[in-house]
Amino acid sequence: MKATHNPPTAAEVTPADLLRMAALYLQRHGWTQGDYYTVVFDALTPRACVSGAIGMATYGTVTCIPFTANRTERRDYHAASRALAEFLCLKTSTELFEWNDRPGRTAAEVIHALNAAADRWDSLHTQEGGNR
Repeated sequence: MKATHNPPTAAEVTPADLLRMAALYLQRHGWTQGDYYTVVFDALTPRACVSGAIGMATYGTVTCIPFTANRTERRDYHAASRALAEFLCLKTSTELFEWNDRPGRTAAEVIHALNAAADRWDSLHTQEGGNR
């Protein structure tokens, strides 16, 4: 490698990566229904709904409306949301709000769905640990 060669410093983040990070976020900080985040004064890591958790994984911070955030990572947020929606057989990723807020839904179900959707995405898009 030449001294002027600048190797990439970070690997591309996949929808599966974001879904797993969202699941981990919910495990560590808690899950909620009815809003993206349970706002607690000065909370850097509030409880989140499934969409809010994907937002935290994508943007790294609370975002007022993750679905419409005017940020460069929004494409990644939508890709992860679509992957989860497809796994759940929802017609659109906006139906994730209804799925998350369904009475009787549990945090364990949401976390399981995020991890299972990530596994599904990997099985469809990677081969022997690399991209197809």
